[in-house]
Amino acid sequence: MTNKLHFDITDRTPFADGHEFGAVGAYERLRGWVRYTVDPNAPAQSTIVDIDKAPVNADGLVEFSAEIYMLRPVDPAKGNKRVFYDYGNRGSLRAVQYFNDAPHSNDPKTLAHAGNGYFFRRGYSLVWSAWQGDLLPGDDRVVMDLPVATDNGAPIKGTVRQEFIPAEPKLCFPLSGRPGTRSHPTTSLDASRASLTKRRYPASARTTIPSDEWRFALSLSGVGVSGETATRGASENAIIPSKQFIYLDGGFQPGWIYELIYEAQSPLVMGLGHVAVRDLISFLKYEQTDAAGAPNPLGQIEKAYGWGRSQTGRCLRDFLYRGFNANAEGRKVFDGAMPHVAGAGRMWLNHRFANAVSMAGQQYEDHYILADNFPFAYAECTDHLTGKTDAILKRPDTDPHVMHTQSASEYWQRRGSLAHTDTQGNDLAEPDNVRLYLWSSSQHQSSPIDAPPVKGVCQNLNNNVSTSMIFRALLDAMDAWVTNGTPPPDSRIPTRKDGTLATYDEWRKQFPSIPGQFLTTGPAGLPLVDHGPDVDRGFLTKHPPEIVDADGYTVQIPAVDSDGNDIAGIRAPMVQAPLGSYTGWNTREQGYGTGANYEFSGSYIPFMDSPEERDFIGDPRPSVLERYATPEDYVAAITAAAEQLVADRLMLEEDIEAAKACARDWGRPRHVVKL
Repeated sequence: MTNKLHFDITDRTPFADGHEFGAVGAYERLRGWVRYTVDPNAPAQSTIVDIDKAPVNADGLVEFSAEIYMLRPVDPAKGNKRVFYDYGNRGSLRAVQYFNDAPHSNDPKTLAHAGNGYFFRRGYSLVWSAWQGDLLPGDDRVVMDLPVATDNGAPIKGTVRQEFIPAEPKLCFPLSGRPGTRSHPTTSLDASRASLTKRRYPASARTTIPSDEWRFALSLSGVGVSGETATRGASENAIIPSKQFIYLDGGFQPGWIYELIYEAQSPLVMGLGHVAVRDLISFLKYEQTDAAGAPNPLGQIEKAYGWGRSQTGRCLRDFLYRGFNANAEGRKVFDGAMPHVAGAGRMWLNHRFANAVSMAGQQYEDHYILADNFPFAYAECTDHLTGKTDAILKRPDTDPHVMHTQSASEYWQRRGSLAHTDTQGNDLAEPDNVRLYLWSSSQHQSSPIDAPPVKGVCQNLNNNVSTSMIFRALLDAMDAWVTNGTPPPDSRIPTRKDGTLATYDEWRKQFPSIPGQFLTTGPAGLPLVDHGPDVDRGFLTKHPPEIVDADGYTVQIPAVDSDGNDIAGIRAPMVQAPLGSYTGWNTREQGYGTGANYEFSGSYIPFMDSPEERDFIGDPRPSVLERYATPEDYVAAITAAAEQLVADRLMLEEDIEAAKACARDWGRPRHVVKL
C-alpha cells in the first residue's frame, strides 16, 4: 500500500508585510501539520526499528504527524521552482539566519527576519518540518507526534545511559539532559535500581554516588502564597518525585561528568523521522494533490536541496546512508545535499530509546554515543579494525550531489578528517558527485551578525571568523551543478598528499609559541567501541559500552602557518587578512574540566597591536601595525581577499561591500583591537 500524507495548514499570513523581493515578488508564511499514514510492512519502511510494534489504524497503517513551516512566493510561478529544506536544529529554524545574515527566529515574519533577502531574491521555497520526534513544544520549535512502541500493548523496557555536564551548579536535570526534549521515563523511582557516577575526565575512574544522595525527582522553587490575606513573598522549594527528572543532594557541580544508567520504558518509534522527511520532499517534488485532494502548497517543484547544520547535518548524512534518498517508488528525493559542520558523524536516530538531542561525542563531552560509527566517508573504504567495507554513498541511481562543509572545530572535536580519509588516515579519492570544503580557521558556529567575542568558560576568546558569505556562494554553485552540470569549485580540504593534514605532534611543532598561551592537548580521538551484539539492529545492550581498541581510528587536523591559522581550505577574508590566530579548539577554564577542549568552540588569540608590545612579551607573530599601517590598509587587505574568493566562485560579488563595511575601524565590533 502506498504511503500517504495530507496537509493541515492552520496559519497563512503575508511574510515581511508583503515586501516584494525583486522580480520574485512577495512571500507568504504557512504553518501547520503534515499527517502521515505508512504501511509498516512495506519495504520502504522495513528498516525502521520497532515499526512493527507501533499501533495501527483500522487499515493496518501507522499514523504520525509532523509540524511544518513554509515560506513560499505568493505567485509560485515567479519562484525558481526549487525547494530548500532546512532540517533545523533541535526543532529550531536556522537556514535564514545563516544564509541571509538574519537574526535567529523560529517564527520569521518581519522584513528584519529576511536579513539580506538572499533566499527570497533567488526565489526559493523554504520548508522546515519536524523530524526529531522527542522534542517538546516550546520556543516555537517544530515538533512531531510519534507512536510509542509496545510489546503487544505492554510497555517496552530497556537500559538507558545519559551524561550530564553542568556549566553551573544545578539541582536537577531532565533525564534526557535538556529541558526541551522528552525523557525516557524510568520504570521505577527506586534509585538503588539505577547507577549514578561522576568522574573528572572521560578516562577517569567512575566514582559511584550513593543512591541515598540522589533521587528521581524534580526540584521546583518560587514565591509562595500563605494565609487568608494571601501574604506574598515567602520563598518555597519542593522536591517532587518524577519519572523524568534526576535530583542530586547539593546539586550537580561544574568540572564533573555525571553518568546515569537506569531502566527506561516506552520508547518512541524515532526512525519515522527519516520517513517523514523522505515522504514530504518526495510529495513536494512529484505530486500535485495530497491524500485529501488539496493542492501541493508549493506548486510545481523541479529540484530539492537539503541542508543540515551540526546535529541535522549528521541526520542528513544518516538519511543518505540508510537509503532514504529513494522514495517508496524508487525515485530520487534530494537532488543536492549540503551537510554542514557534521564532522564524520551520523545521526543514530533509528534505534530503540534513541535520544536525538544528544550532541555528538567530543574530547570531554557526550562520550560513546552512536554518532561516530563506520562508515565515515562518502567514498568506499575498508575499516581496518573490523574488516567491513562500506560508504555513505552507495546507490548511484538515487544518491544526490553532495557538498560537505565543515569548520576547523570539526577536525578537533568531531573527527572531521575521517570524512575524507580511510580509517588509518590515508587520503581517499572523492566520488564525482561529492565536494568537501574546510572553512579554514573557523569554529562550529559563526554568528552572521557582528558582535564582540566572549570567553564563557574557556581560556580564550571565542573564534570570531565570519563565514556566512560562503553559504550563499556554495548554494549558487550547487544549483548550477544540479541544473546545468556546471562543476562547482574543486574540494578544498587538508590532505596528507600535500602536507596540509597533520598529526597532533606535527601540529604542535607548527603552532607558534605564544607567551602565556595554554595549548589544547589534542583532537578528540575515536576508539573502537562495542555497544553490544544487537547494535546493528538498533538495540544498545552495553551500558557503559566497552572500549575494544583505545587507539581506534586515525584522526588528524589541519596544518597551520606561522600565525597558527589553517593553511588548507576556503580561507575567509578574515583568515587571509588576520588580526589574530583563529583556531578550531578552545580549552576549558579552571573548574570546568581544566584544559580539555570545550564543546565546539574555537579560539581568537589576538595579535599584539604594535611592534613594541610584540617585542616586550616575545610574541613571534607580527603585530597588527606591522601588517597594516592604517585602518585603510586593513580594509584594502580584506577587499583583496574577498575579490579573490569571488574569482574562485567561493563568494558572491554582492558580498564584497559587506566585507569591507565589517572591516572598517579595525573590524570592530567583531574584533576587539585597541591601538
